[in-house]
Amino acid sequence: MAATRAKAAVFAVLVLLASSAQLSMGARRRMELYQPNPADMLSYHNGAVLNGNIAVSVLWYGQFTQVQKTIIYDFILSLTMMPQAPSPSVAQWWSTIDQQYLSKATQAAPNNAGEAKKTQVLLGNQVSDDSCSLGKSLTLAQISDLAARANPKKGSVALVFTAQDVTVEGFCVSQCGLHGSDAKSGTAYVWVGNSATQCPGHCAWPFHQPAYGPQGPPLLPPNGDVGVDGMIANLASEFAGAVTNPFGDAYYQGASDAPLEAATACPGAFGSGSYPGYAGNLKIDQTTGASYNANGAQGRKYLLPALYDPSTSACSTLV
Repeated sequence: MAATRAKAAVFAVLVLLASSAQLSMGARRRMELYQPNPADMLSYHNGAVLNGNIAVSVLWYGQFTQVQKTIIYDFILSLTMMPQAPSPSVAQWWSTIDQQYLSKATQAAPNNAGEAKKTQVLLGNQVSDDSCSLGKSLTLAQISDLAARANPKKGSVALVFTAQDVTVEGFCVSQCGLHGSDAKSGTAYVWVGNSATQCPGHCAWPFHQPAYGPQGPPLLPPNGDVGVDGMIANLASEFAGAVTNPFGDAYYQGASDAPLEAATACPGAFGSGSYPGYAGNLKIDQTTGASYNANGAQGRKYLLPALYDPSTSACSTLV
């Protein structure tokens, strides 16, 4: 009887995930359960991507420590930092996006004048709203408003980070973050929340016991912060979607209003040999015992999602 109930519970979760509409085009699935149809390949739909120099502006909503901010700052700087960190690196992860998505889209664009230039991510304007001026329960419309406060310029991305005591519509229920855009201004935005006290089993896996599915032991986070290290994984996923499919008509798989994108097309995969409930073969920090797959700025280490590689029609991992 217990086994029957367990099977029924897992089936109910899968039905819920399959039938729930995404609240944003880039919302992350519960990655350890969802498995895409390999025959339905991610492809380019001739829309615009973000490339060239991509300025990133940041809005911090709620209380973040300086250490937490620095972990995230260093990740952003690691995307195109010079000189590069040791292999495997965050910059190598980004190069898959740049070479397999952004450069190819630029080459395919009408009136292309020449070879695509390497895309650089630049850290720009930063704004803090420590007092939570809109309250601690936000709608998705308010996330868009907060992104506008970061004052993104055309072709840039605004990042909105909400603290662990701030709730957001759909957070922990259907998404851990999202990306959206303003086609009129030519800007995109990404929101990611800190799930440490709300739903780490959903949004900070594999650094916390999963809320559903196979129950493997949690991994130690590379920066010692379950919430922020989970944010990095979600930020990487949503940022990849924001630059490769900013306006919903570029690179995606499936329905345009609920797509799988560069990272979400490879659910739950962080290293080679991954399967539902197992993040894959990862590197282990010999000093801390933490798991990671990418080196970054200032000697930091991160765990980043696998990326779908259109040239091989397979998910590509750093390790």
